[in-house]
Amino acid sequence: MNIIETKNLTKNYGKNRGIQDVNISVKEGEIFGFIGPNGAGKSTTIKTLLNFIYPTSGSSKILGMDIVEDSSKIKEYIGYVPSEVRYYEDVKVKDIIKYSKSFYSKIDQEYVDKICNELELDMNKKMGELSLGNKKKVSIAQALIHSPKLLILDEPTNGLDPLMQNKLFNILLKEKEKGNTVFLSSHNLTEVQNLCDRACVIKDGKIIDIIEIEKEISKLSLKITLTSSDITKEIILGLSSKLLSNKENSYTFTYSKDIDTLIKEISKFKIDELLIEKENLEDTFLDYYKNKEIE
Repeated sequence: MNIIETKNLTKNYGKNRGIQDVNISVKEGEIFGFIGPNGAGKSTTIKTLLNFIYPTSGSSKILGMDIVEDSSKIKEYIGYVPSEVRYYEDVKVKDIIKYSKSFYSKIDQEYVDKICNELELDMNKKMGELSLGNKKKVSIAQALIHSPKLLILDEPTNGLDPLMQNKLFNILLKEKEKGNTVFLSSHNLTEVQNLCDRACVIKDGKIIDIIEIEKEISKLSLKITLTSSDITKEIILGLSSKLLSNKENSYTFTYSKDIDTLIKEISKFKIDELLIEKENLEDTFLDYYKNKEIE
């Protein structure tokens, strides 16, 4: 079953960029990444899906319901974390959580307490006393309190320290284990690689491709960095068709053959430094993102 399904979803802003003919489907129980730099159309897509702004054309369904006609019903089953969070400064955290709970008929208080504890919320603090990261934690707790079938996150880790990011990732993986679905918008490709089952790449308001993360990882090559005054650029190109960088006597390139073959080849030369690591999706997607043509 598809939790989200769009058909040529379009939002025009006149001269300003919106989104054009967005076609995506998000399966039940998966963590789906939505990748793109700032201004690519991620937030516009999400706001259109949530019926905060109306589509110019096209259509979309969430949980089988139309995003415009059934907007109120849909919101009973989803949790949303915006990229930017704003609150009244004099309101306490505990009152925000209490108010959020009032929108839902069935709340598991034990689960709410657990989420608030995991996110280390200071319930008696006023929102105006909180940092950006702590405000973001409150918005995450709000989105989770009713254990939604679909969680939509727009750049959720902005403002979070690394430890809290890891706690959020664990929470999302637990949601997946429960059969719930996560739609994760991010420009952090490492984040997407570690969490997502599939990812959609958006550029200039258009979908470039949809990638299965596990398959993409299996295609990754080795990333080699070596420094040697004996080795020339031509020798490197004989070992690899993709030279990533070349500064003086230092070369970084990809390598897809047997590592034993590489060691035997470069052992003929005096090597000053050698670093062998696995490529990651950030390397792959950054290159892909720069060079992929939109049809």
